[in-house]
Amino acid sequence: MKAIFTKYHGPTNCKGSRISASDSDGNRISIGYPYELSGEEVHRKAALALCAKMKWHGDLAVGSYGKGYVYVWADRDELIVA
Repeated sequence: MKAIFTKYHGPTNCKGSRISASDSDGNRISIGYPYELSGEEVHRKAALALCAKMKWHGDLAVGSYGKGYVYVWADRDELIVA
């Protein structure tokens, strides 16, 4: 099971707004802010980009926290049904 954290980064003098996605193992990706999307969809795009980079497959569930969103990624074989 993986947790992916996303965060908004505002523009600087050199870079435009962006969204980063990272996990606790130090895997990270940053994408330019997709202005055609809004709300959670923006963060989901970054989380999916990290999944594609790492070749992770599965379903993402989402929740928000103070600085962004957290996505829990789990391979279907790892899911526990209670």
